[in-house]
Amino acid sequence: MAPTEIPSRLEVAFRKGRPALVAYLMGGYPDRAGSLAALRAVALAGADVIELGVPYADPLADGPVIQHAAKVARARDGSFGLAETLDLAAEAATIEDMPPLVVMTYLNPMMRMGFPVVAGRAAEAGIAGFIVPDLPPDNPMAAQWMREARSRGIDTVFLAAPTSTPERLALVGERSAGFVYVVSSLGVTGERAELPAELTALVGRVRASTSLPVAVGFGVSTPQQVSNVAGIADGIIVGSALVKRQDDPVALGDFVRSLASAVQRR
Repeated sequence: MAPTEIPSRLEVAFRKGRPALVAYLMGGYPDRAGSLAALRAVALAGADVIELGVPYADPLADGPVIQHAAKVARARDGSFGLAETLDLAAEAATIEDMPPLVVMTYLNPMMRMGFPVVAGRAAEAGIAGFIVPDLPPDNPMAAQWMREARSRGIDTVFLAAPTSTPERLALVGERSAGFVYVVSSLGVTGERAELPAELTALVGRVRASTSLPVAVGFGVSTPQQVSNVAGIADGIIVGSALVKRQDDPVALGDFVRSLASAVQRR
């Protein structure tokens, strides 16, 4: 971001003098009303950003917990998908103190709806950003999507992986907006007993390629892990551990408060 540019809503969310807590929830799980209650609970519990997943039939980047939630959501309410998730986000955006919402989806649903329509509906819903795991920054369609998104004030967050070359990290850093998503380890999302020893070095490599905030996801699931990652990154993304509790807003809110406390104690 150039010094004269106004920071986006996502960039502002990372400017609180401490690392940001990014909470992932699955749209439509356990049903529409339940996912709306979960969004409210997470917002009140102290999440700085909420990543809202779109149920998808072939979620290549997601582990068993999120896959199950997506399957349940797709089986309810007439097959909950991208359009329904955008409608849910629009309603969630009216909740008091709702943090910026980022949609996590895959390329196929976006192509079926059409990039201009997706971007237009997302802007109307108040969406701050998109994460599309199967749309790398060098894909020609990424440029098409970014034109539509940027013109409506929507950030596109690209992913950096342990296997990313210096050239790929430079491209991710150049084309991302809002923040850069660091995948802590290879494989799919899910809780892990330990985070990779090489994570600090990976975050350092990503930092050298961008001026944007750097957030770490994939495998972060306990208050202790959140505290550890808060010592090296600008943001911590927690997913599966939240989705496991998504059908119980009280337990979900309590858990998010424990994660937020771990960040603030750092």
